[in-house]
Amino acid sequence: MSDNNGREWQILEKAVLASVDEQRKARRWGIVFKFLTFAYILAIIIMLASPSKHGAKTDESNAHIAVVELNGEIADSKDANADDIISGLTDAFEAQNSKAVVLRINSPGGSPVQSGYVYDAIRQLRTKYPNKKLYAVITDIGASGAYYIAAAADQIYVSPASLVGSIGVIMQGFGVQSLAQKIGVEDRTMTAGSHKAIMNPMAAISPQEKAHVQKLLDTIHQQFITAVKQGRGQRLKETPEMFSGLFWTGQQAVELGLADGFGSVKSVAKLVGTEDQVNYTQNKNPMDNFIRKLGVSMGETVAAKLDLGSELKIR
Repeated sequence: MSDNNGREWQILEKAVLASVDEQRKARRWGIVFKFLTFAYILAIIIMLASPSKHGAKTDESNAHIAVVELNGEIADSKDANADDIISGLTDAFEAQNSKAVVLRINSPGGSPVQSGYVYDAIRQLRTKYPNKKLYAVITDIGASGAYYIAAAADQIYVSPASLVGSIGVIMQGFGVQSLAQKIGVEDRTMTAGSHKAIMNPMAAISPQEKAHVQKLLDTIHQQFITAVKQGRGQRLKETPEMFSGLFWTGQQAVELGLADGFGSVKSVAKLVGTEDQVNYTQNKNPMDNFIRKLGVSMGETVAAKLDLGSELKIR
């Protein structure tokens, strides 16, 4: 009996110790979770309180160059979206002490719609403020939709090694119907509308559909060409390949009249007569970006389910 009682006490003791240990672990995890929750709330408060513009290098009350940056892919869901770019440019032109505006570009292009919006806005701002020039400065790359926008500037400056041009339009797609048949995959795409599945990779594209898409691309391409010719005017030295989608170095771009010369934001500032800069780029704070991307993500999910269409880019 005494041995049994001893074993029972040992089991009971172990159970109690295990319970105490679990409680300690639970308290520790509770502290961790409370700390993480506090940190999360603090981060949200900081993000909401953060400014929407880049910090300025000088006081806006002094004469300065107004800089707006265009970085990355041009798309409604990206930082380089028409609304933010136009807002920054508008503020830059409206600033009483800005002597000129510099659009600093480092972008491979993107949406023709977003690019067109910015192009039109620049033309309107230049008309409204005829005494304030807009200079486009292309750094690493200013291609396709980015060059579309640059063409609206008074002058374009590049580096000799910049990549410039790519005046063309692309709609990407692929067909896997033969492969699907070989491996026994059945296409169960359902549509309302005889051409709704026009870019379905599981089905062949008909001559009629191909001609329709090609006409669409040609129309947008012509809009791009017209914008470049309108913006560059007599400075262009047209060649058969100029609007083929090829791109060139900055040095070649100057020779072709796609750019006016070599320069940077600093050299343009010296040309204007002041080295002081104020950055008017409209950068949403991280919380704004998170909310916008969340909304876009939800929209893309719905669009993907409905198969609303293929993505079109000026590239």
